[in-house]
Amino acid sequence: MCYALPSNFANRTLKALMSKPIKNRACLNSDCPLYGKKDGGNIVRGGFICKKRGRTRRYRCNICGSTVAATKGTPYYRLQHSRNAFDQVAAMCVEGVSKSAIARIMKISWNTAARWQERAAAAAKVFNKQMTNGYELTELQLDEIRTFSGSKDDPTWVFTAIVVWSRLWAGTSVGRRTYKNTRLLLTDTLKSGVITAPPFITTDGFEYYARVIRELLPGACIHGQVIKQWRRNRVGSISRSLIAGTPPQLDVAVSRSEDSETINTSFIERLNLTIRRGSSYLQRRTPCHSRRPEHLAAQLELLRCHYNFVRPHRALKFGGVTRTPAMQAGIVSRQLTFRMVFMAVAGFTCFIAVFVDVRCQFDLESELAKAA
Repeated sequence: MCYALPSNFANRTLKALMSKPIKNRACLNSDCPLYGKKDGGNIVRGGFICKKRGRTRRYRCNICGSTVAATKGTPYYRLQHSRNAFDQVAAMCVEGVSKSAIARIMKISWNTAARWQERAAAAAKVFNKQMTNGYELTELQLDEIRTFSGSKDDPTWVFTAIVVWSRLWAGTSVGRRTYKNTRLLLTDTLKSGVITAPPFITTDGFEYYARVIRELLPGACIHGQVIKQWRRNRVGSISRSLIAGTPPQLDVAVSRSEDSETINTSFIERLNLTIRRGSSYLQRRTPCHSRRPEHLAAQLELLRCHYNFVRPHRALKFGGVTRTPAMQAGIVSRQLTFRMVFMAVAGFTCFIAVFVDVRCQFDLESELAKAA
């Protein structure tokens, strides 16, 4: 038997949905009594914003009556193009494509491509700071890349650190080749990581590495040094030396390592190659060098986010699953996408829900609890 639905059934259903409180949302009006307080029961659905590229969900506060877009606090906020187009631009930025080429491919202006890259880099920086922590520091390798900003007379160095067992890009520092930047790199890496045993650290012959490691980890690590002698543009000889620690401790660290059989910098050098190929600023014989170190540092944050969370690593294939470095380090449980990363930033900066689109639901709260 069929029953006829009342004519106003759809309207009543819509009103019921709009009056149902939304979890993990907070009011962004500073004058509201429940400002910044999630799960207060005051946030409900408030319709949509209609744009030429589609519509965006809005949320309303029952206390103060203010409304806010679902994309508030994300790079998609007030975007005049589709989210897919923004994600494609971000993906090309980490594949070594210059801004001019991106503008031609996407049929947008150069200024738009540059502005989108800045937005994506800012969101990636926040995401890296909040998520890249809690990993185990057992074997580290440090190195630096030489480049320039503005003029070749002003060399700029990119300091990088990798956790060997998980291939996680742990930290980076951009600037001059000084003691300050060397200490900044290792300090950030140690703050975000967890030390359960004396770590095995390998560097090249740069003078400040030994000093910084001795100051930050006095007698609590094994420091090996690799120095390469170049002849006619080729490596002629390699000398390895133990700077900190004892030979028995080195033997224990090497036997405990699943990747290294001796003192080496192979993994950090491979990461440096990935960085050079992924950043248009660092590619050799290119006119796309950075004009300012800040621009280079911002693009590296986006590349670092893509390397750790989005891009699967071929060396981390187990069975039919190829993990990302963040998955291997236990930071997240699945491979992320740029859409997930950019929408997650809203939860860090504006105290609102991580994802609003049902098609890209992802329980980031559980991932943060695991990393804590």
